[in-house]
Amino acid sequence: MADGRVSSSKSSTTTATASTSNGLPSQSYKPRLKAMFDSEICSDLQKQLGLPNIMMVPKLHKIVLNMGVGGTKNQARLLEGAMVDMAVISGQKPAVTRARYSLASFKLRAGMAIGCKATIRGNRMYEFFDRLVNLAIPRIRDFRGLSRKSFDGSGNYTFGITEQLIFPEINYDSIDTVRGMDVTIVTTAKSDEEARTLLEALGFPLRSEG
Repeated sequence: MADGRVSSSKSSTTTATASTSNGLPSQSYKPRLKAMFDSEICSDLQKQLGLPNIMMVPKLHKIVLNMGVGGTKNQARLLEGAMVDMAVISGQKPAVTRARYSLASFKLRAGMAIGCKATIRGNRMYEFFDRLVNLAIPRIRDFRGLSRKSFDGSGNYTFGITEQLIFPEINYDSIDTVRGMDVTIVTTAKSDEEARTLLEALGFPLRSEG
């Protein structure tokens, strides 16, 4: 498992934003992980990767959550449940994904709702990544690290989650069924090696080599 630099204290992964006296979010608010990246990790990565300009250091760009729903044609409530779970996990309203083509063998028509997805950016992305690494992933049963081979060749990493219950914000008694999702972490890295170095610096638990 990667020797991550981000501590795993539960209190440090709060998603509550700083507020001004009138209750509005503070313009100076910066998530804990984002602040750590700007003040420490970014300069360390520049040295580690041998980059001449700090603007060339790879960063997180966005995180995409994708949840497929089988049987949506006959059970519309499954899609509704998936939308609710995705909203709780991502902190924003998800979009419905629809089939682009018709497949008679799967009784699938073009335009049919087949799941939902959420694209997370900015401060919310750093907050989600922090919770994912320090709270959710450690709850996976018999977890031994994520594969180092799941990069796509362009510096992005995708992995699957089999149960939404690993996220502490999901209440077991309120879900309609156990469902999984795919998580894609999109970075500005120019290579998989750069992306791997970035994720490990952020504490992402990649499996040890060998």
